[in-house]
Amino acid sequence: MPQSPTPYSGSPPTQATTSLDHYFNVSRRGSSVKTEVLAGIATFLAGMYIIVVNPAILSDAGIPFSAALSATVVISFFSSLAMGLYARNPILVAPGMGMNALFTYTLVLGAGLSWEVALGCVFWSGVLFAVLALFNVREAIIEAIPASLRYAITCGIGLFITFIGLKNAGFIVANPATLVSLGELDASLITFFIGLMVTAILVIRGFNGALILGIALTTLLAAPMGRLWSDEVLVVWQGLASWPDFSAVMKVDILGALKVAYLPFIFVMLFTNFFDSLSCFMALSESADLKDANGNPRNLKRSMTVDAFASMIAAPLGTSAAQTFIESGAGVAQGGRTGLTAVVIGVLFLPFLFLSPLLSLVPSIATAPALVLVGLFMMAPIGKIDWSRLEEAFPAFLAIILMPLTYSITLGIAFGFISFVLIRLATGKLNEIKPAMWASALLAVVMLLTAQ
Repeated sequence: MPQSPTPYSGSPPTQATTSLDHYFNVSRRGSSVKTEVLAGIATFLAGMYIIVVNPAILSDAGIPFSAALSATVVISFFSSLAMGLYARNPILVAPGMGMNALFTYTLVLGAGLSWEVALGCVFWSGVLFAVLALFNVREAIIEAIPASLRYAITCGIGLFITFIGLKNAGFIVANPATLVSLGELDASLITFFIGLMVTAILVIRGFNGALILGIALTTLLAAPMGRLWSDEVLVVWQGLASWPDFSAVMKVDILGALKVAYLPFIFVMLFTNFFDSLSCFMALSESADLKDANGNPRNLKRSMTVDAFASMIAAPLGTSAAQTFIESGAGVAQGGRTGLTAVVIGVLFLPFLFLSPLLSLVPSIATAPALVLVGLFMMAPIGKIDWSRLEEAFPAFLAIILMPLTYSITLGIAFGFISFVLIRLATGKLNEIKPAMWASALLAVVMLLTAQ
């Protein structure tokens, strides 16, 4: 990770700046208001794709695209604001990738639920998530996870983020013979690679706002690159503004989702959301030292509570469950250490209730370099794993490698937990398995069986 930024030493702070510093403990965290704002911008730029990608997926389930877009913006605004003001962590909360695919392709298109009933399942999974968050379940689980698996989860998520960045850039593409391969050497790929190198050099040379500068420079390069290289258009103008659509608000069928047959769907959503959120908090706290006095993720109970209630509120608004975004690592890598970063993120979402067409000006190849470098930063704990002890190394290795290869944080965690318990059973080390790890491994097995 880059070194923590030094407090801002420019012009004298205003009263507003001083108030923000005091409320969020900005200086005490080794940051500055300027750094927190830049970090918020970096995370927003890395995660803003959700504003158009989430509606694109949910529209396959029957939710009107414009309604899903408005719901995505509103829930991202309120939940990120709550994460900043209440939990005071630099984390983006928005409708999650994976959760929206589960909603559309498993519940609606796969099982035949109406999208209104599927939203009801989202709501009840959020209720159960809130119950877990309000009690000490998350602390018991964190304390039960061995250090090697904690480090592995951080590294696995880092590889997963890097893989997403490479995929978004078209650097890695599907190949029927080899599963994946290098993408076609076209204007888009060349632009991404140049942007990646420029961003890496800016980070290495210690430029303040390096990730944002990298995104901006890559966008500027992409504008003429496609036209100079070929007829490919990388940056598209799709208009300035559009009106919000709230037609999906309160269309959730809460009572219709209360059927025994739907319990497996609710459980899978709960497991996925809970462990995705928990693992993201652990990874970010590990990579940026966002820990409390006990070495656990800072303000974890409040953060998980925000995540849980964001999931509950998402359903009545008309979108799949909101959750912690791993792209928050972009802001953390930029130096974000406090809730002010999350407040900036939330505020940046709000204008896109009206300005969503402007998002087309920042192509995915412009934010991809930041995601690749965030993955690099999150690989730092890999050296803390004792690779000479195979009983520690094997579960950690499974968790790391399966996250990118299965394209699922949850599956990597599930197989890491299960293998840890099985190896301890086989080696007669039952005393090393805490009750919460037994429960987590059992839930992982149930999740794998019900998800098929």
